[in-house]
Amino acid sequence: MAREQRKLAAILAADVVGYSRLMGRDESGTLARLRKSRSHDLVPVLERFGGRLVKLTGDGALIEFSSAVDALSAAIEFQEGMVKANHDQPADTALLFRVGIHLGDLIVEGDDLYGDGVNIAARLEAKAPPGGIVISRTIHEAVAGRLKATFDDLGNLELKNIERLIQAFSVKWNSADWKVSALSPAKQSKNADPPNGSVPLTLPDKPSIAVLPFLNMSGDPDQEYFADGVVEDIITALSRAKSLFVIARNSSFTYKGRSVDIKQVGRELGVRYVLEGSVRKAGNRVRITGQLIDVASGSHIWGDRFEDGLTDIFELQDRVTTSVVGAIAPTLELAEITRARQKAGNLEAYDFYLQGLAAFYRFTRKDHEKALSLLQNAIDLDPEYALAHAIKSHWHCGVRKSSGWDDDPVEEKNEAERLARRAMQLDRNDPRVLANVGITLAWGLLRSQEGSALIDQALDIDPNYALAWSWGAVARVALGDHENAIEYCERALRLSPLDPRAFVAANAMGSVHFLAGRYEQAISWATKALRQHHGYPLAMQTTVASYALAGRIEDAKQACALYLQLHPQTRLSGIRNHMLCVREEDVQKYANGLRLAGLPE
Repeated sequence: MAREQRKLAAILAADVVGYSRLMGRDESGTLARLRKSRSHDLVPVLERFGGRLVKLTGDGALIEFSSAVDALSAAIEFQEGMVKANHDQPADTALLFRVGIHLGDLIVEGDDLYGDGVNIAARLEAKAPPGGIVISRTIHEAVAGRLKATFDDLGNLELKNIERLIQAFSVKWNSADWKVSALSPAKQSKNADPPNGSVPLTLPDKPSIAVLPFLNMSGDPDQEYFADGVVEDIITALSRAKSLFVIARNSSFTYKGRSVDIKQVGRELGVRYVLEGSVRKAGNRVRITGQLIDVASGSHIWGDRFEDGLTDIFELQDRVTTSVVGAIAPTLELAEITRARQKAGNLEAYDFYLQGLAAFYRFTRKDHEKALSLLQNAIDLDPEYALAHAIKSHWHCGVRKSSGWDDDPVEEKNEAERLARRAMQLDRNDPRVLANVGITLAWGLLRSQEGSALIDQALDIDPNYALAWSWGAVARVALGDHENAIEYCERALRLSPLDPRAFVAANAMGSVHFLAGRYEQAISWATKALRQHHGYPLAMQTTVASYALAGRIEDAKQACALYLQLHPQTRLSGIRNHMLCVREEDVQKYANGLRLAGLPE
């Protein structure tokens, strides 16, 4: 049997509120208004935002978009259009729609779409208020901070015929921010403001590039991690050039699985150039194709194909990288682009490393355990793999600690210490090794000065390493160097504006504002962190303590109740080892706020 065809898309379900009642009252008038809403309001919006009408469902519609931002922009514009269409209608005859949107994997059959993703969108639509929009967590993660809209967390919802709980958000917006006549991203002039309300980023004063996820042409979805790994290594290698401004991996990968408009990518990420390509792995050979695009003109300024045996994969990656740099600015010193990392001598070990990263980026405890196991497989096969040691060290005594998963803190610290020491014995020149060991020491093992120095060393080598800037901010908070912590956060968020791990920098920023007594700003930043990482303990601490010390005691008690619901073992007596700060006066300030909010001793 042929394998079913699947695609990743944003799916929008819309339905008329009280359709049977409206039809019973005025059948011909309701039908006429429904047809008009489709032709005058829905179709123009779909044209502006690149939506495809999958099917009409009596009083509703199912629509697909290649972009989550376009899907939500279209939904808001459509609802705004319906407000205008209903302005002369009595309240009991107004045609109101509910809208639900989900980003997921769909089954394609001809022009139709099926699967769990379609069902989730339809069930979310039923949860929306009349004239309102409800979105899933996957949509929220893709659009947060990129549209003029706010989001109310509805929590984890039980949806009919959906086996798992779905986290959902209600969308709010100001009508003044949305003009129905706005052009879509694909059709706007290069001087126009983006229709989604996002502000174009200022271009850096040096060549800037984003490397989009390469298309996996292997015909095997299980090889997706390999294509991702190739791109990640190219990004890392490019980042070593101080003459370049390189967007971090996590922002680039928000475009994975989407059909994108290169000019829109350039505006959203603030870059002059975009590299895209494909990877085909078959047997013992691999082929990498790449093309470099000038965002301003849309023209292809470089393209090439590289093919070789898998034993030479690292040489292939370097050839792609140096070719791209040469195409961007011939005057750049190619000598700055050295080997981006220690080459794993064992290809199978490198494969386990890539699979481990793929599992880690799913950010669940189960996947985290799997990622640790895969990294250990890489280390077992190649005991001199420095980066695998360094990352595993951080995961043991950083990620597990910050996520509340460190069931045996003493054992986790001992293992982290051993792995960090071994990583540094193997390679003290790789910025990723230095930064991962640095954050392990600075926060995981509470050796802030030593860890901060290693992170700064990594940034000296690779100033485009966004996550290292975030970790540097964490180290600065621990040291009490709050002014520099803010600067580090800002650098991290500029280098990787769409980063799914931006919650690290947002949380550090919230902590700085809290310790400075700017409680409302602290709440705002901690909330941003929680939107990305629901239930993140460090951000919940800042939220609870900020509410309490700002005098908002009821809000503090509610936030504390949620904190204890998600992390029931939390007590003041053990909180010190799970705080971002380590100075006694900073710890006591947090403890005072948490105690005031009702956290048990």
